[in-house]
Amino acid sequence: MASLEDKTAVVTGASSGIGAATAHALAEAGARVAVGARRVEQLPDRDGLYAFDLDVRDEESSARFVERAVADLGGIDILVNNAGLSLGREPFWESTEEDEATVIETNVLGVLRLTRLCLRYIRDGGHIVNIGSIAGRQAYENAAAYVASKFAVRGFTYGLREDLLGRPIHLTTVDPGLVESEFSKVRFRGDEEQAKRVYEGVEPVTPADVAECILFVVTRPAHVNIDELVIKALAQSGPARIVRDQ
Repeated sequence: MASLEDKTAVVTGASSGIGAATAHALAEAGARVAVGARRVEQLPDRDGLYAFDLDVRDEESSARFVERAVADLGGIDILVNNAGLSLGREPFWESTEEDEATVIETNVLGVLRLTRLCLRYIRDGGHIVNIGSIAGRQAYENAAAYVASKFAVRGFTYGLREDLLGRPIHLTTVDPGLVESEFSKVRFRGDEEQAKRVYEGVEPVTPADVAECILFVVTRPAHVNIDELVIKALAQSGPARIVRDQ
């Protein structure tokens, strides 16, 4: 296991869920971590973390975030592109162009933008981790825009892997399944009861579980690259196939 002492990291979408858990895990392992999110007041606060506002949909906000992060960190060893969301669970013809744009701009263009801005600062031996989803591997109903966005993230990861071949930069897509976080609350526009039903009758993966897997990925020996890692609850075999307690 490679040490993260004296290493630096950038984590987007770090105000809750997988992003916050990953930031804590990296900091506990010895890294100095710049964390960003739109809800800057909810960003984790502890030694080793540097919190800045960030909207990955906005070019100026993203550029400012990277500049401030690099100024404090001095360079980047790990980039975790975690910012993402889904809006609604309805057939595609009932979705809105505004929601579709928000999902694509956050989940796809945000990943491309932060990667492009950070690449010039990522040191040899560095690592880019893109948080995808099992929805980017197998489609499910009433989530077409989200599914499309996560297929795009997976495609971008492998396209970038080809571009980086020969450079000492590692690249991984981490594809979680059912994770209990604020994801469903955002998807259902703040309806906590509807969000809670998503996790009823099943023990889902936790953000800490995913963070532990990310920590494993970024601490492999220098000659090893984990191309992709899929994380599901034991009771889940696919995006919509889950065994629930009666």
